[in-house]
Amino acid sequence: MFPLSKPGVLLLERSIDASASRQKVVTNNIANVDTPYFKRSDVAFEELLEKQMNTGGSTLSGVRTDPRHFYIGAKPLSAISPEIRTDNQTAMNNNKNNVDIDYEMSLMAKNQLRYNTLIQQLNHEFQSVRTVIEGRR
Repeated sequence: MFPLSKPGVLLLERSIDASASRQKVVTNNIANVDTPYFKRSDVAFEELLEKQMNTGGSTLSGVRTDPRHFYIGAKPLSAISPEIRTDNQTAMNNNKNNVDIDYEMSLMAKNQLRYNTLIQQLNHEFQSVRTVIEGRR
């Protein structure tokens, strides 16, 4: 088994993808802060991951021999992908827009910190593999 195809590394990859998607969504929300009738969007990934992890491992699960096959039972953690959700229920401004610039900027800062942490963890995995391949010198 290739060291970088471990479930933890694949989950890191999915988390980085979710963070990149969240960055795009938040910048789109900020760009449309004054657009009438614009509704903000958000990325759901951590909630989906937590839900999947809390389902327990006692359920029946099948083995997929082809990526086009359906999952039988719970999806593996590495197969969870981020979902973009739009909040159509609220309206905050007079123009029926629901983007709060302060909230979006704090989300952007939080997402940047999360992204930096994930990249550091992934770099640590790469460094571990490099150390194993090269040997200690």
